[in-house]
Amino acid sequence: MDASTAAGVEGRHTTDRARPPEGAPDASADHRPAGPADTGSADAPDPDRAATAGAVGPSGSVEAAPAGTAGAAGPADDAEATTDASGASAAPHLRRLLDLLAGDAPAEALGAVTGQARAAGVGGADLAETERAVATALRVRSSLRAHRRRELELAALFDTAGDLAASRDLDEVLKAIVRRARMLLGTDTAYLTLPDEDAGDTYMRVTDGSVSPVFQNLRLELGEGLGGLVAQTTRPYATPDYRTDDRFRHTRNINAGVFEEGLVAILGVPLLLGSVHGGDRKVIGVLFAADRTPRAFSPDEVALLSSLAAHAAIAIDTARALHDTRAALAELAEVNALVRAHAAAVQRAEEAHDRLTDLVLRGGGVRDVAAAVAGLLEGALTVHDPGGRPLAAVRHDGGPFAADSMDAGWLVSAAEESRAAARAVARSGRWICAVLAGQELLAIMVLHRRDPLEDADRRMFERAGVVTGLLMLLRRTVAETENRVRGELVTDLLTDAGRNPALLAERGRRLGVDLDRPHLVLVADTAADARDRLSSAVVRHLFGSPGGSASAEHAGAFVLLVSAEGAQAPDQAARAAAVQLGHLTGAPVTVAAAGPASGPSAIADAHAEAVRCLRALHVLGRHGDGASAGQLGFLGVVLGDAKDVGGFVSGTLGPLLEYDARRGTELVRTLAAYFAAGGSLTRAKTALHVHVNTVVQRLDRIEALLGADWNHPDRALELQLALRLQQLHL
Repeated sequence: MDASTAAGVEGRHTTDRARPPEGAPDASADHRPAGPADTGSADAPDPDRAATAGAVGPSGSVEAAPAGTAGAAGPADDAEATTDASGASAAPHLRRLLDLLAGDAPAEALGAVTGQARAAGVGGADLAETERAVATALRVRSSLRAHRRRELELAALFDTAGDLAASRDLDEVLKAIVRRARMLLGTDTAYLTLPDEDAGDTYMRVTDGSVSPVFQNLRLELGEGLGGLVAQTTRPYATPDYRTDDRFRHTRNINAGVFEEGLVAILGVPLLLGSVHGGDRKVIGVLFAADRTPRAFSPDEVALLSSLAAHAAIAIDTARALHDTRAALAELAEVNALVRAHAAAVQRAEEAHDRLTDLVLRGGGVRDVAAAVAGLLEGALTVHDPGGRPLAAVRHDGGPFAADSMDAGWLVSAAEESRAAARAVARSGRWICAVLAGQELLAIMVLHRRDPLEDADRRMFERAGVVTGLLMLLRRTVAETENRVRGELVTDLLTDAGRNPALLAERGRRLGVDLDRPHLVLVADTAADARDRLSSAVVRHLFGSPGGSASAEHAGAFVLLVSAEGAQAPDQAARAAAVQLGHLTGAPVTVAAAGPASGPSAIADAHAEAVRCLRALHVLGRHGDGASAGQLGFLGVVLGDAKDVGGFVSGTLGPLLEYDARRGTELVRTLAAYFAAGGSLTRAKTALHVHVNTVVQRLDRIEALLGADWNHPDRALELQLALRLQQLHL
């Protein structure tokens, strides 16, 4: 609506409201629809409210009328001037009347022509003709203005319909409806209520011109207030004064909102959907226009708001239908995406099933499974034993994967969480799946991928864990069978290695154990009630070991023959085996190691050394520990077959020997003199021919190099033995 249109509407409303009300209109009466006035120019009140110079009686004669009123008159003949007895003519006044009518002059200007003619001396028939012409001009003016107003209102209604049809969002539609209603009727406020089907009541949906939060958040039960009356009867209602109107049910909360907003005059019309003649019309809301001062809404205004409500109802229904259509399309798109994702997941699952099945049938190993799963899930995958040691590591493209260091304790803890949850778990950017056989943890699978796994991929990862478990059980069964055969070789080797070494070596080669290559010999022992579990644990410990390996139960202990190529040092291997076997057995396991040794006889000798070391560990109370003879100090020298005297001396006195060689001091000689003097500083300084303070200073240096316990009985015994052996070696 442009500025001139708005001005015309405001001018009409100003004129209508200036008319004295003849009583509140019955809004329930039939009204002739009228279009809204969006354009026009401001002028004086309508002619039917203007003063007239006279009135025409039934016979057409002029009746007395107050000054300033005009009677009814026929058309004026401006072609020929007429005069009365006084000689004054009415023609100029009739021409002026036509000019005023053509110029859309105010009604007061038209009514004043009669007075002007009388003042000019026009009388008799001419004056009566002038009065009739003025009355006719006023009726013509009123009719023209009514037609013009309806034409402008119809144009404005068409504009409103276009605006509503162009809106696609329901909120925008509702705001446009209320804003246009307030503008067309020139009211202080306008608002719209909609039913809440879930709550079973009606609520304030949109307001325009409202200032009260209470009013803006009103909720109305069905049948309450003026809106309830409109919704129940499906007919418009208007009240010039809401507070005193008793045609509808007042409630405390509605009155509170209306009074706080300051509303007095209210007009409400229903928003109806359905056929007018079908009898199944449905109220989808109520549209209101209200003023904060008393006002009698005219039938034209009721019809205007009703016309707007009719367009609004269609626009709301269209917007809702469009919204429902969009929601349905979005839901269909979502369902379609889910179906596609499900189909893709099924296809990938089938592919994974086929690949894993093919691996099992072809006798593939753990690394083959890891490579297949890594390719399917597009991430690196590592497989670890129950203690956290890596068994396989592969990238998604099949290449080797250098996994970052993972704490074994953390990995085992994550595997326990996976076992408890019976599914893969995500921790620190990795996915961990426990590979189980019943409640036994066979291995730990780790997928190195920070992206979340979809349910289908997660199930694929877990299914790969099941396949890995089956393969490991199969391989372990085969390994146990092979180990029993190899165990006979170990038993014969330890029983009589010198009888036929060549035959033993040949048997070993046929079983995949090359006795001529270096091997470590480990001897393990545990409590009597855990021996059965240790037997199975030994096989599991050797499972997957590089090179030929074998085990057997011999002389009350379990003997493990492990290839030394690329393996740990004997003491490290013993400690690692003690930890792993203890974990698998669930009880402390003591392990002694010896070697490396090559050939049947040397392996048998290494076994004898390991047995002596195992006994020493039990004597020293180191149950559940692992060690080699070299770690037992002077006991290792006594028990070991190698008799590494130099190594014992170097390991015991090394810091002192290095210090003397570098500084030219005599710390080793001073320590020997101190022990020879029975710990007496006086006798030691005499033997060394130095001052006693010098002896004290040297002993302080010895303590700094060897540690504070150098003079404790056990350590002192090792030091004295090393000093004697060092003197003998020299």
